[in-house]
Amino acid sequence: MAQERDGAMFALVLIFCVLVLHSEMVHADTHIVGDGGGWSFNVGIWPKGKSFKAGDILVFKYNPFAHDVLVVNEAGYNTCDPFFGERLFFSGNDQIQLARGMNYFICGFPGHCLRGMKFAINAA
Repeated sequence: MAQERDGAMFALVLIFCVLVLHSEMVHADTHIVGDGGGWSFNVGIWPKGKSFKAGDILVFKYNPFAHDVLVVNEAGYNTCDPFFGERLFFSGNDQIQLARGMNYFICGFPGHCLRGMKFAINAA
């Protein structure tokens, strides 16, 4: 009898976990970085006034011969140093899922980050 109860409890916990994970995926939003202007210079102000949550998708649209997207840590963001890159995207139509907490993005082309092609987002 105890084994049946334990098995039923495990099944309920498993179903609950699947439902929670599914609900987070269903409620994820998609955001076009830079809105109509795309991933470009001075995009750092784009996130202001917007709210983001873990699981949301950022879509970076840009000319891949002129730009890329580099996911960096805080040091890479503050210094515009691509050495701190964690992931590089270069398709011109990249979709990146936000992690919980701070997310940092820069353009890795020389001088682009220093000219404003970077932004940070805190995903709840």
